[in-house]
Amino acid sequence: MDSMGLIVLTIPIFYPIVQRLNFDPIWFGVMVVLIAEMGVISPPEGVNVFVIKAIAPEVPLQSIFKGVLPFLAAMIVCAIIIMIFPIIATLLPSFITY
Repeated sequence: MDSMGLIVLTIPIFYPIVQRLNFDPIWFGVMVVLIAEMGVISPPEGVNVFVIKAIAPEVPLQSIFKGVLPFLAAMIVCAIIIMIFPIIATLLPSFITY
């Protein structure tokens, strides 16, 4: 499933729960986008990996998945850091005045 379909299907279910638990909606949005993007590059259903395979058919699929793993690891570390320190995701939007 692509990331847009994932977001459209799950946000109406989880956003009211996030509001009830008093989490910051901006933080939640950043986490949703980050996790959805991890889903489209991670094996076994890496949609973006198959797009790369279509562009470069001579490169083996296993090689492409191995090349994606450092990026996936970096995104996992980033998600953990944002979970521990949510101010990272909410600092710049907090400066916006209406």
